[in-house]
Amino acid sequence: MKLRRFVTTLYWVLFCAGVVVAGAFFWQTQQEYQNLRTQERGVQARLEDAEQRLREQERTLERLRSDPAYVERVIRQRLGYAKPDEYIVRIRE
Repeated sequence: MKLRRFVTTLYWVLFCAGVVVAGAFFWQTQQEYQNLRTQERGVQARLEDAEQRLREQERTLERLRSDPAYVERVIRQRLGYAKPDEYIVRIRE
């Protein structure tokens, strides 16, 4: 009878230890998963920002290729070019 009780108790202890080990493993895996999801959300946000910038740059490039008035405006603003007989006045703020 004592041996049977000892074996039953040993099985319960081993079962409980297995549950604790499995729980610890599951908890650690869950934490790693949450960290990876957080990283994925950050990368996804950066990707969306980069795609938005790309779309804006593609629109600008298309305007530079097809709109001479826009090209002239950009050249005047960024490079400070002027037509002959024009003066550029820059005001510092």
